[in-house]
Amino acid sequence: MVLLDVLGKRWTLRILWELTQGPATFRELQRRCDGISPTIVNDRVRELRELGFVTREAEGYGLTPIGHDLAQQFVNLEAWANRWAEMTPEQ
Repeated sequence: MVLLDVLGKRWTLRILWELTQGPATFRELQRRCDGISPTIVNDRVRELRELGFVTREAEGYGLTPIGHDLAQQFVNLEAWANRWAEMTPEQ
């Protein structure tokens, strides 16, 4: 499945998550992602743009409406993960 192939790549989810905070320039996005390499940012943003999740705006890169829909699933997953963590003994 194409979506899982892309989302499974390192840094893809982090980039999407950071864009939920609002549009970001290339450098700002790199900074938000703890200074990952420019090559990785470029590759991941390109892939996300090709899939229609990210767009280039005047303020930088931002999520498209379908990108926002996808990011909403992260909120749901985070809520589930928090419930799971409460039920799981500390390791």
